[in-house]
Amino acid sequence: MQLIINTYGSYLQKNGECFKVKKDDQIFEVSVKKVSSILITTAAYITTDSIKLAIDNNIDIIFLDDFGDPFGRIWHPKLGSTTLIRRRQLEISSTQEGLNIVKKWIKTKFDNQINLLVSLRNTRTKKSKEITYCIEQLKNIEKKFDEIDGLISEIRDTIMGIEGLGAKIYFNCISFLMPDRYKFKERSRNPAKDEFNALLNYSYGILYSKIEKACIIAGLDPYVGILHTDHYNKKSMVFDIIENYRIWADEIVINLFAGRKVKQEHFNKLKNGLTLNKEGKAVLIDAYTNFMDESIRYKGRNIKRDNIIQFDCHRFANDLIENHKL
Repeated sequence: MQLIINTYGSYLQKNGECFKVKKDDQIFEVSVKKVSSILITTAAYITTDSIKLAIDNNIDIIFLDDFGDPFGRIWHPKLGSTTLIRRRQLEISSTQEGLNIVKKWIKTKFDNQINLLVSLRNTRTKKSKEITYCIEQLKNIEKKFDEIDGLISEIRDTIMGIEGLGAKIYFNCISFLMPDRYKFKERSRNPAKDEFNALLNYSYGILYSKIEKACIIAGLDPYVGILHTDHYNKKSMVFDIIENYRIWADEIVINLFAGRKVKQEHFNKLKNGLTLNKEGKAVLIDAYTNFMDESIRYKGRNIKRDNIIQFDCHRFANDLIENHKL
């Protein structure tokens, strides 16, 4: 389970082999054996004993800002695996193999978006024509990746341009399907301009933290990407890999609106946008946790979504050092 602390002034400490949490007038304990990670989304107190307990048990502590972006992590200093994996990450971006990996990941993202729209079309028959039009547009754009060839360094802007065009069509379609009160003009970040983007940004933020941890455990360097390069001064490999799983965050947020679980009181107004408040974060995190805890059929086995990312990162790392075709 993921231990989540989102109440201002909460206190996290160690009590034997348990984490003890004080929130307002409530106190509860949870065994270290039941915790996979600790997510702190607000101002809180944390003892060094509880930090050591987490490190000793391979539990990372993640800090999220008001927009859901991870701004810090406490983690043990060991490498996840051999440094050969990191060397291969650096080498592969300048090869045909690297381009093939990037094309595969982005096409997976397009396929996920198309499949989600098909699913939404099945339950929104009155808007079937408009959704079908968007699906066909995405399919046509996806085909453009088959024509791309060359070094990533030379065609990076072309790849990202095609990806951006697809994203615009996809999110325009999602907005079209939203209740009138919650339609949005475009994707917006930090701060979000509307409720949908505020929820989506925060959901992506949680997903970023999960992927970063999976990279570290698998021995991948989160900062050495293939499409996204290190001059961004960001966790480029995390930005690369997340393309395979963004659809989960999309689906979680769409389901919240479809289930009428989003309320105006879940948001605080900023000077130039919106942010989730404590109640809004609780609703999203609960939906995220339940969704990721579900088991689905994946590559011939039943596996929880929460474990798929780690499974894929290990497989990718192994393929890098064994030089298998990806």
